[in-house]
Amino acid sequence: MTGSTQRIWGMVLRNLYLLRSSWPRLFELAYWPTFSLLIWGFLSQFLMTNSSYIAQAAGVLISAVLLWDVLFRSNLGLAITFLEEMWSRNLGQLFISPLRPLELVAALMVISFLRTLISVVPAALLAMPLFGVWVFDLGFALAAFFFNLMVMGWAVGLFVTGLLLRMGLGAEGIVWTGIFLIAPITGIYYPISVLPEWLQPLAWSFPSTYVFEGMRAVMFDHVFRWDLMMGAVLLNIVYLIAGAVSFLIFYRIARVRGLLLQQGD
Repeated sequence: MTGSTQRIWGMVLRNLYLLRSSWPRLFELAYWPTFSLLIWGFLSQFLMTNSSYIAQAAGVLISAVLLWDVLFRSNLGLAITFLEEMWSRNLGQLFISPLRPLELVAALMVISFLRTLISVVPAALLAMPLFGVWVFDLGFALAAFFFNLMVMGWAVGLFVTGLLLRMGLGAEGIVWTGIFLIAPITGIYYPISVLPEWLQPLAWSFPSTYVFEGMRAVMFDHVFRWDLMMGAVLLNIVYLIAGAVSFLIFYRIARVRGLLLQQGD
């Protein structure tokens, strides 16, 4: 090989080694095409067998998009805030300060809440003049849905930030893709009954599934399903405890192994 060819091959080989040693990067390559196939495939199946849904589709889909964004933004707001500390190489300074890990968790949640409000409220206000959909008509139900999706987003975000502590920036892709893993099976745009029967028990293990099913009950049947809301609350308690515990475990591992100052790939 010529010198130019060797240099090109050297760069290619370097990135191939990087992919081989980082399963999050490999996973991300196949993730988005599969995600698109599943979510739009299930939606197509549902629309083919439920023509009556079309009449109210605009309001339901826009409400679903906004509620999904609450879940996505609450997760992302927490994880990105933590990532910014990693990008600026500030973790060492944070953890030699009097700041305790649980205090950091609380701060991340507050920042996530504020970032979510800033992201979602303008979009919700624009839905009325642009599409004639006023999601605030949901009243108490909207507040209940918002709260439960926020808590689930925090739980997932805490687990993801724990992985970042343990694996470094090589796991950064999980921040963007992690929450989307459940999108095709949590019933954002279609009911859980559309899913294959073997997949439905898994779908009901997520608090967000109860929220989106509850949203459709309010919009189609004008009934607030307390049973669905309680299911979401109980699961969220489990999820939030698990997320916080996993973060603390990963933090302890990172501290013992000296990873807090070595957050590269």
